[in-house]
Amino acid sequence: MDPRRPPREPILTLPGALTAYIALLVIIHAVRMLLLPLEWDYWVLEVFSFIPKRYDTSLLAMPLAGGAGAKIWSFVTYSLLHANLMHIVFNVLWLLPFGSAVARRFGPGRFFLFMAVTAVAGAAAHLVTHEHALAPMIGASASVSGTMAAAIRFAFVRGGFLSFRRGAAEEAAVVPAQPLWRALRDPRVLGFLAVWFGVNIVFGVGAIGLGTTDMTTVAWQAHIGGFFAGLLLFSLFDPIPRRSMHGEPPSLPHLSDRD
Repeated sequence: MDPRRPPREPILTLPGALTAYIALLVIIHAVRMLLLPLEWDYWVLEVFSFIPKRYDTSLLAMPLAGGAGAKIWSFVTYSLLHANLMHIVFNVLWLLPFGSAVARRFGPGRFFLFMAVTAVAGAAAHLVTHEHALAPMIGASASVSGTMAAAIRFAFVRGGFLSFRRGAAEEAAVVPAQPLWRALRDPRVLGFLAVWFGVNIVFGVGAIGLGTTDMTTVAWQAHIGGFFAGLLLFSLFDPIPRRSMHGEPPSLPHLSDRD
């Protein structure tokens, strides 16, 4: 190796927060599939998945395991459960590019809170559109969708991780984001939105189950809820200063200054 040539940067390096999040998903799934008896796994699903019927106040209401506590924690815990190996692999594959960029930009604390908030938004959207439904909803797709929405706020900016003049991963994660109104006028962002919504509508209307042995309806309303939360709430989590009114980039904080 030529000592004068700088070492090549890996194509994809995972920040610690994303690695920990993926590891948590994998460990939970492995414990359920390999260690828990079937009846215990059913109990886990009833207590920790998101079931709209749990919030039914009509005469048709029925008691479910977990009681009042499950009405609170299941808004988040459902996102840590997956139906099978293909379900979790599909979500992780989407997380690798988008979740990596968002985790590196936000830092661990903001990233984990962001994943929880987008999960809540996805569950809320599912509840509104599936009132009285008894079928449990599980999967990290709402939060994954949230990271995709957050990423497009800075991905296409010059120096961002999807720009043509891409820099190192750490540098791309600290480029100033576009204001929402400007991002929604960017043809690349609009193209991404069109493709994303189109894919979700196709899967939703077609009731295509990803990685399942039967035709299971995709909770595309939850995806949209998480996506809109990531798009609209991005600025509340973003630690990187915005560009000035004249378009000049502000001085950026060192990565060590963030969470």
